[in-house]
Amino acid sequence: MSDRPLIFVTNDDGVNAEGIHRLAESVMDMGEVVMVAPDGPRSGGSASLTVGQPLRVTAHGRWKDVTKYSINGTPVDCVKLGLSMVVKRRPAVVLSGINHGANAGNSVVYSGTMGAAFEGTLQGIPSIGFSLIPFHPTDAEFESCRKYIRELVANAIENGTPDDMCLNVNFPGGGNIKGIKKARCCRGRWVEEYKEYKDPFDQSFYMLTGSYKNMEPESTDTDLYWLDRGYASISPVCAYRDMYDPCADEFLSKCNTLFKNE
Repeated sequence: MSDRPLIFVTNDDGVNAEGIHRLAESVMDMGEVVMVAPDGPRSGGSASLTVGQPLRVTAHGRWKDVTKYSINGTPVDCVKLGLSMVVKRRPAVVLSGINHGANAGNSVVYSGTMGAAFEGTLQGIPSIGFSLIPFHPTDAEFESCRKYIRELVANAIENGTPDDMCLNVNFPGGGNIKGIKKARCCRGRWVEEYKEYKDPFDQSFYMLTGSYKNMEPESTDTDLYWLDRGYASISPVCAYRDMYDPCADEFLSKCNTLFKNE
């Protein structure tokens, strides 16, 4: 058995996406790299699981020094099934990405990339999700991300990550990254999310579209603030969140009838 750290790599864009190959390539000299990814695009899958349908693992042999597998399921399926049935020992780190398109702001909630990172964290393994702003592969420039990826992965392997937290890392486009900033996920929401079309029978159908509305554009501590200025952002995101805080008391005090029999 190898004494090199096992690096588990997955994504939500599919096993053939360029981003996952650039991520694996960036770290393949740092340990034994195993890629377990969906057999096709699964963007927007969040932390979903496949229930009631059989999952199949397909071996793709070797790509450079990376062992490749695909699964006909979600990114979370890839982590759960991959850890259970594919890899033969516990990974030192789970890496997800490099996603084609940013996962800043509340996109972290919808992201299959981050769903996989959350699952790694739930399994007690240091986990990092990586995303690059340009959505279209022909616009993506991955080489400038390499040094940041390597430093973050080396640190995670050596020191771990905070308990119950994974890291959400976003890179700006253009290939000229000015640096990396610690930041929280920006508050915002998606607007004009669907566009209506007509099929040949004049029946309406809808496609997801829309744009992200930053609700705090002047805040200087958010991921979008720094991404807009050419910096990469790194946001610790908690897999478990204690939702009870002082604000909850104020809300619950208005629900008197719920507590009248306490």
